[in-house]
Amino acid sequence: MRTCLSPNSVAVVLGTRPELVKLAPLIHELGDATRLVHTGQHWDEAMSGRFLRDLDLPRPELLTGVGGRPRAGQIAQSLGQLDAAFAEDRPAAVVVQGDTNATLAGALAANAREIPLVHVEAGLRSYDRAMPEEHNRVMVDHVSDLLCAATEDNVANLRAESLDRGRIELTGNTVVEVVRRQLPDRAARAALLAAHGLRPDGYVLATVHRPENTDTAEALGAVLAELDRIARAGTPVLFPMHPRTRAAVERFGLAGLLERLAVTEPVGYGDFLGLANHAALLVSDSGGVQEECTVLGRPLLVVRRSTERPEAMEAGFAALVQPGEELGGLARAWLSDTPERLARLAATPSPYGDGLASARIAALTAALAGRGAEPVVPLAA
Repeated sequence: MRTCLSPNSVAVVLGTRPELVKLAPLIHELGDATRLVHTGQHWDEAMSGRFLRDLDLPRPELLTGVGGRPRAGQIAQSLGQLDAAFAEDRPAAVVVQGDTNATLAGALAANAREIPLVHVEAGLRSYDRAMPEEHNRVMVDHVSDLLCAATEDNVANLRAESLDRGRIELTGNTVVEVVRRQLPDRAARAALLAAHGLRPDGYVLATVHRPENTDTAEALGAVLAELDRIARAGTPVLFPMHPRTRAAVERFGLAGLLERLAVTEPVGYGDFLGLANHAALLVSDSGGVQEECTVLGRPLLVVRRSTERPEAMEAGFAALVQPGEELGGLARAWLSDTPERLARLAATPSPYGDGLASARIAALTAALAGRGAEPVVPLAA
């Protein structure tokens, strides 16, 4: 452990599997100072329990009655239980990450009890007010005591909103560490591809789960039709299907568009990285994949109307596309020059830092909690 904190003194509040992934290296840095609190926003033993084991995380305090509620209900239910927990056993600091309902609930609970609050991955902005996550991340930034910004663009976003510069720290993104640690070794990756009947650099890996792509038959049908077209042209498409997407396919009668796709159940995080590491092209609406592709050096088409992570686009790893012809046309263009594109991306550094973000954030958190810490290694701009 790199910090000088008392056991269980830092409450790390999260509620989704992506938060487990992104916060894992920070939890390891904090060591026994971590008090892990899971709101249950995304909780099931098969998926969340597996992520805890795969990421070597401690068993969390688990809130009840949160999952399955609408946004306001999730926040309210989480906030009430967190407030009671913090009143009974007050932490020295609270850490939240990103922009989920759990993030906002944890931030409000800390603010209400005047507990120092750390926001990991602060300063992301899509400027799309139709995204609930945009409202969450803005509110959390404005009540946080320490804003851990992953990139210079994130720092600029925070300063543009007149947030105190003394609260803002450029730390890099923990995703760099996560990917490096969780990527299976060469032999395991070879076995993984063999199990799916795939060859390196010869397939598309696709994931779709966001409401903008699954809430209407038109949007989901447009995405699946283009994936089907890619498969018909001879490039295998591996499609680990999210439960929300599977339900939408059944609801809208779109199962016929899956016949040529290699559809699987959701895969573990390490397996996903192993598959992504050898894909000729990634197609996804995930925020995390936009970061992971820059560490893996793989091209990504982001099927969304907006993004809070423009760095991957600016560095040449990703492009924002709409479902339908725009997705299909660019996918075919990128697949046509796969060797050249992969060589170019392999030589391009990730914009998300040097892999030391969690050590910086742990030291800053310890300093905020008033316990002292090792000196923070600055991230080169």
